[in-house]
Amino acid sequence: MSSLPLPPVAEPFRLPFHYGALHQIGVDWLVDPGPVRDLLSKYHPDLTAATFDDGRALVSINYQLYFAQYAFGGGVTQEIEFNVIAFPTADAHRLPRLAYAEYAQGWDQTKLLGIARLHVVCDNPFAIRAGRELYAEPKYPGWFEVGLPSLNGPAGETWTVRCKAGTVGPDETLQKDPAPLLDLTVRLDDLAAVAACSAPVTGYGTDREGRLLAGPMNVYRPYALYDLSAPEHSGRTHLAVRAPDSDLGRDIRALLPDGTPAAGAWTHQSPPVAAHHRPYYPMR
Repeated sequence: MSSLPLPPVAEPFRLPFHYGALHQIGVDWLVDPGPVRDLLSKYHPDLTAATFDDGRALVSINYQLYFAQYAFGGGVTQEIEFNVIAFPTADAHRLPRLAYAEYAQGWDQTKLLGIARLHVVCDNPFAIRAGRELYAEPKYPGWFEVGLPSLNGPAGETWTVRCKAGTVGPDETLQKDPAPLLDLTVRLDDLAAVAACSAPVTGYGTDREGRLLAGPMNVYRPYALYDLSAPEHSGRTHLAVRAPDSDLGRDIRALLPDGTPAAGAWTHQSPPVAAHHRPYYPMR
């Protein structure tokens, strides 16, 4: 056992942080490893980009909508992450050789293959602060317009996410900017999914002192994994960078050239806990 202490937990935060509900979609792309290695070394020098099919690296974008209950009430947060799948360089000898499909289904039980966060855009100033202080996330403000599959909406499995710029005001509230950052559309209608037990997912960050942090996130039910590798599925995802000169836009364009086909998508939607039914007339 090492003598390393655990990273501090700053006030007023408490860990673990419990999600009351989580709705999430992620899209994965297999890409040229060269630009990925170059960019990863800039953000996380102690990590190495994982390689999968034909030696390609893996980048991922995931959107989250989650609810949390606190002692004073509740809150709803949205965020989107741009990640590279990576592992600590010093632990390379512990990793099994995996194809992308095997990784996506959760076959890596070392959990060293994790998400190295490059950018995280979030609409909750408190969550931005928590991500930065607890997990060294490169997290900054933005806001969202979305269309999601829902039991309270029309049938369908299409996800649309529009991410826009924002700032945090002096009163610690989100200030919306109409400038768009990116759009993501994923059409999963009429496509079969398989269960993927990929949690816990290890999230990597690098703090201000240059130390690598690893924080696991447990999801208590399987993800739904969609194989998008067949050519006929190439039109099911569309990613549009709306601010190509922003840091986020430049990094996405560096790793994801236009037309790069998605390898897979994965979703999680928390089940409902109650339903309020249609009323009726108890008397004639």
